[in-house]
Amino acid sequence: MRFGQKGPLFLVCVLVLLKGIRGAWNEEPGSLILGCGLDEGAEDADGRRWSSDKKFLGTEGDSITSKASYQDPSLTSEIPYMSARIFKSETTYKFPVKPDKRYWLRLHFYPSLYASFDTYNSYFSVDANGVTLLTNFSASVTCEALSLAYIDREYSLAPLNSDTLTLTFRPSDKYDGAFAFVNGIQLIQMPDLFDSATVIGFDGQTMDMTNSNFQTMFRLNVGGQFISPVQDSGLTRMWYDDTPYIYGAATGVTNKAEKNVTINYQGMPEYIAPVDVYSTSRSMGGNKDLNMGYNLTWMFHVDTDSMYLVRLHFCDYYFSKMNEIVFKIFVNNQTAQDLSDVIGWTGGIGVPTYKDYVIYVEGGKSNELLWLALHPDPETKPEFYDAILNGVEIFKINETDLSAPNPLVSDMLLKQHQEEEAGFFVHKTSHHHAVIGGAAGGAAGLAFMAVLCVAVYNKKKKEPGSEGQTSWLPMYSTSSCSKSSKSGKSMCSSTLSAMSQGLCRYFSLQEITQATNNFDESNVIGVGGFGKVYKGVIDNGVKVAIKRSNPQSEQGVNEFQTEIEMLSKLRHKHLVSLIGFCEEHNEMCLVYDYMALGTMREHLYKGNKPISTLSWKQRLEICIGAAKGLHYLHTGAKYTIIHRDVKTTNILLDENWNAKVSDFGLSKTGPNMSNGHVSTVVKGSFGYLDPEYFRRQQLTEKSDVYSFGVVLFEALCARPVL
Repeated sequence: MRFGQKGPLFLVCVLVLLKGIRGAWNEEPGSLILGCGLDEGAEDADGRRWSSDKKFLGTEGDSITSKASYQDPSLTSEIPYMSARIFKSETTYKFPVKPDKRYWLRLHFYPSLYASFDTYNSYFSVDANGVTLLTNFSASVTCEALSLAYIDREYSLAPLNSDTLTLTFRPSDKYDGAFAFVNGIQLIQMPDLFDSATVIGFDGQTMDMTNSNFQTMFRLNVGGQFISPVQDSGLTRMWYDDTPYIYGAATGVTNKAEKNVTINYQGMPEYIAPVDVYSTSRSMGGNKDLNMGYNLTWMFHVDTDSMYLVRLHFCDYYFSKMNEIVFKIFVNNQTAQDLSDVIGWTGGIGVPTYKDYVIYVEGGKSNELLWLALHPDPETKPEFYDAILNGVEIFKINETDLSAPNPLVSDMLLKQHQEEEAGFFVHKTSHHHAVIGGAAGGAAGLAFMAVLCVAVYNKKKKEPGSEGQTSWLPMYSTSSCSKSSKSGKSMCSSTLSAMSQGLCRYFSLQEITQATNNFDESNVIGVGGFGKVYKGVIDNGVKVAIKRSNPQSEQGVNEFQTEIEMLSKLRHKHLVSLIGFCEEHNEMCLVYDYMALGTMREHLYKGNKPISTLSWKQRLEICIGAAKGLHYLHTGAKYTIIHRDVKTTNILLDENWNAKVSDFGLSKTGPNMSNGHVSTVVKGSFGYLDPEYFRRQQLTEKSDVYSFGVVLFEALCARPVL
């Protein structure tokens, strides 16, 4: 699994913040890029010019402008998010448009405190020329459920047959004191990307898309890295890493075109997708037997009772002949296409193409997932049993109503708010944002290591736009279970976890005992505070690590719940992935990716004696990897996650020596925008504990930074901390 080497901007002790490269923006003439509430124009971090929205207010209504009281560290730019226009009554914008052209409409929301307006009280609807975009929408609830600081909504509006687009914001009449707000509006003329699509389940029938309205739900660069608007092929779209949406332990392999391969669009317009999408991919790998035993699967959370356009992007830059790889495409367990041969479609290596499919997702809570799966097609006896995908776009389709209910917030976040209201959090007077650096401070050896880190890291090419926001989806709590008659795999929801949204898999106790050979002691690969860790095998040979709770352990249900709640939403190259869990007959088990090379500590020393299995370069790369994982925890979501138990036994190594931070049972969500620290009982491992945290019982990200500094000393000296 690859999460992009461009990654977060930090390093082991001395962090060098690198700015994204400014790119040339080539919007169509007449495109409107508006910063709502701006008095005059301003540039964002990419050099894009945002104008004031004032002159487009068709009806002034009862609106005011305000600055946000706080800038979340994850905001990519002050513009447009730090200013807002607030509507206390129905207000309409009027924008000039060309009646025969399709337009992107992008709305930007940053829920914060604006003067006396708290966006927790903001509920509103938005429509554009009679098309409902949002109904009783709450940006605060949505961002909270998705663990985001801000949210953007993108729509593609069909030609209006009018020279004016009216965009109306309407505060909800269902909530006392409700108001509407918006931070930014983009209205950009676009080419008509949509023509016809194959309707899944209707024998090859097609649907005309030219007059449909769309909401962008997902746009993924499969096997590649985040692509910022400045890197897109002229349409200022954002393409996200597909890693968080991969289902199961078998994630396939990522691929990148060799430098001597040219992406040749031939007759296809280059704006369909940028070169970066077609030059990276995810495939199943080279093991025929393993590939025939599983599907390469992605999972998406969608609104039910809705129609979706699923666009798949393909480009084979490795194989050059037909029938080398042939595969089937499934969407929601229905065959979208069989005998899929990319070279057969395109006629040559490095030639991109795309396929459009339409599927209806029925109503009902059990249908909130949209599954995309690839599987080798043996019918033509291809040379290799594999499948490939370069990109995915999923759009919701509706002529008049693209709105959906607000998501639900997880139990864990609700609990945090209850604690805040009860006074468990201490109010801060100023916000201190911890950056990983200077962790143990002062030592010459450590300083040398930090400088070495910077030198090595700066040799790597820094690509702009590398830190994208992941669209984490809401976590619900239900208690339903089912079993697939085809696969025999149990799927279940739990009040302890995010399972009902499919963010991780439920294993039956029978599956766990089979995977571990009835918890055979010969399969034990470690013992921790939670209990023993077993090596196991699932799904036709996929190796996993299974952590089994010890009933006598002090780390019980709370840690079990925390681990699921935390890790089910986190996917990163340098974090151990949670595959699933088991909660049955008083057994609590957690299933993770198998880390073949064990812990970092095992390769540094045994007892008090150093062992020389790690070169200096390996130690450096392991430390950098762990730092990336911690940085993601601290800055990758709206709610900071503080690990609380950073140590060399919680840094695991896969077969390629990639470092992954593990063991989140003691983790806590960190300070929010109004709190500088969390007051909590001290937990962690002696020798690694931050003295300030130990003395004051006030937890911040810096506590993790201190612990990581101790890890650096261990890496440098190959000696135990105590």
